[in-house]
Amino acid sequence: MHFAITLLAVVLNAFAAGADFLRARFVLANSAELGLPSSSILPLGLLKAAGAGGLLLGLLGVPLVGVAAAVGLVLFFVGALVVHVRERVFHNIAVPLVFFLAAAGALVSAVAG
Repeated sequence: MHFAITLLAVVLNAFAAGADFLRARFVLANSAELGLPSSSILPLGLLKAAGAGGLLLGLLGVPLVGVAAAVGLVLFFVGALVVHVRERVFHNIAVPLVFFLAAAGALVSAVAG
């Protein structure tokens, strides 16, 4: 179960990081709606990519890195949820919630396993 949940979190965050790096239209629109400057997109993408890479390293036999990456992603997506609530952007709050749940699942399964 840990492998599947963590792989899902890797794929989700790698996709999101790629969308950030490519400055996809939906990323730009969401950032503007949340009041984030476009200059924040690259650093946020780098954090997602680092989290995905760390989770992958955890799956490949470096469990401490995987746990650290999962903690980082959980905190990242708590922040994303807080920003959505603060800005009252609820129509797409399910997206960061899914990412949060995937990261939390990876963390819980890594610690429990």
